[in-house]
Amino acid sequence: MLSAQCTDARVNMVTPKLFELYPNAEAMAALDPSDIEPLIMTCGLFKSKAKNIIAASRLLMERHGGRVPNAMEELIDLPGVGRKTANVVLSVAFATPAIAVDTHVFRVANRLGLTRARTPAQAEKQLMRVIPESDWSNAHHWLIHHGREICHARNPECVRCPLLALCPSAKKFLK
Repeated sequence: MLSAQCTDARVNMVTPKLFELYPNAEAMAALDPSDIEPLIMTCGLFKSKAKNIIAASRLLMERHGGRVPNAMEELIDLPGVGRKTANVVLSVAFATPAIAVDTHVFRVANRLGLTRARTPAQAEKQLMRVIPESDWSNAHHWLIHHGREICHARNPECVRCPLLALCPSAKKFLK
């Protein structure tokens, strides 16, 4: 929930203190947004994120006994949880094959011609067709890494890209 419009590095700086003070859904469900807003402020959109964290924690307590569900439908019913977050949870927490499409995955998959998607949901479906299910969770991480390290949004480093010969988008960036 904290990752929307925020870097993983920032989220990783914020969460230790948040979970030290409020280690579970029960503790977070009892909060007022003003209790956690100062802790998450640097993640941006902190007012809506605080409300979503508390509302999701309350639903976890009411519907799931305080435990995170392991089904897409139940995850996306939680406030602040979309398909990307749900896929990350399924993949990382439950070792369920999933492809989470963030900005890096979306950009790189389209540039490499793995997808021709206009939305993250379309990219997810298309990637699921072209990548073996056994590689879905790893592919998500590979595409993110490639997007962060080489295939940047504004100035991709095509000249050092190991996929240069396969990339249909490279010629427009190599001018």
